[in-house]
Amino acid sequence: MGGLICLFVISFFVAPLYNLTLFLLIVSMGILLVDFFLLYRTSKGIEASRKLPEKFSNSDANNISIQLKNNYGFDVFLEIVEELPEQFQKRDFSITTQLTSFQSNTVHYSLKPLQRGAYHFGHTLVFVRTKLNFVTKRYVLNKESKVKTYPSFLKLKQFDLKTINSLSNIHGIKKVRRIGNSFEFEQIKEYVQGDNIRAINWKATAKKNQLMVNQFTDEKAQNIYLLIDKGRTMKMPFEELSLLDYAINSSLILSNVILQKQDKVGLFSFSKNINNYVACEKRNHQLGIILEALYNIDTNYEETDYSKLYGAAKQYIKQRSLLILFSNFDSIDALDRQLKYLRAINKHHLLMVVFFKNTEILKLTQETPKNQHEIVKKVVAEKFMYDKEQMVLELSKYGIHSILTTPRNLTIDSINKYIEIKSKGLI
Repeated sequence: MGGLICLFVISFFVAPLYNLTLFLLIVSMGILLVDFFLLYRTSKGIEASRKLPEKFSNSDANNISIQLKNNYGFDVFLEIVEELPEQFQKRDFSITTQLTSFQSNTVHYSLKPLQRGAYHFGHTLVFVRTKLNFVTKRYVLNKESKVKTYPSFLKLKQFDLKTINSLSNIHGIKKVRRIGNSFEFEQIKEYVQGDNIRAINWKATAKKNQLMVNQFTDEKAQNIYLLIDKGRTMKMPFEELSLLDYAINSSLILSNVILQKQDKVGLFSFSKNINNYVACEKRNHQLGIILEALYNIDTNYEETDYSKLYGAAKQYIKQRSLLILFSNFDSIDALDRQLKYLRAINKHHLLMVVFFKNTEILKLTQETPKNQHEIVKKVVAEKFMYDKEQMVLELSKYGIHSILTTPRNLTIDSINKYIEIKSKGLI
């Protein structure tokens, strides 16, 4: 078209060129009409079906597919534009492909969500053109849809129980059957000298006409509670995710490992109040219940009240349990303010506190300073990391187990510590 305009301008000075230019214009308009007719003679020249997963896994690549079908009797070129959820903030997303006559094909792409919640997809826009490339037709396909993003359930396979068992066997763990006075009943047997007389079963004694005692064995299913701090310090971002999301993702994977180890698992979140409570159970759908509870956890940016945690531990957790607390302390003073509550909880339960290294500050301690300003920054960073190590020592002084880890290593460090505690029989 630009060439025709130039020819018309030149033909103003060179008259014989006018007729040739006019002929070329008529031919171009004819091609335009033919192209228009080819694309618009059918209303359903292109069909598309978008296949979304039932739910997204947070911080993982989630695969999405679009199945295309060409109902034209000739080759077409397609540009596919998806109306993606606003959380991704992608305004330049498009896929180009080509379909031969009556061909079907499937295109794939992946999305990586970085926060939990509902993601709303719009329509799929398909722009079609022929080899003539004079006209483009737009198809608005697929209905608007919504997908919920849950904690990272796709990583569950990475932490399969077989892998965990292989790690445990390295340390020569041996299962020993021990008979004791725990909460799990094993059998009724005849009384022999040395048995605990408090375990005599009087009904069985009357029936058998001889002393019978209850025999107990170490309880196989221990109670494990995951406690998630959702205060303002847990909203700190590291590598695209907040500490809260790291804790939530790790809690889901750790819950799966706990259930595979035949233990009971429960959880709740807290800050100013107790929320998302899930009772400690070992039922088949327990992991699904925990997944739903983790989906609804969100921070309210308030200062965490550890007295609420102590009250909840007394109210909800009646039996001695392992409590895995995901939290973060900015300074040694912040830990000291809450230490009395942690010590009180540890008197009745086995408490394990999981908190985080600041990876950005850790990088500063590893850099070589080049001027006075960088020396000061490194000294401050080293003091901050030293305080974190002091927190570990302070907790261990009162018999509280702890893990100081980076967000990236949170999951594997938590699993290893849980297996260590279980193998030593500390619960």
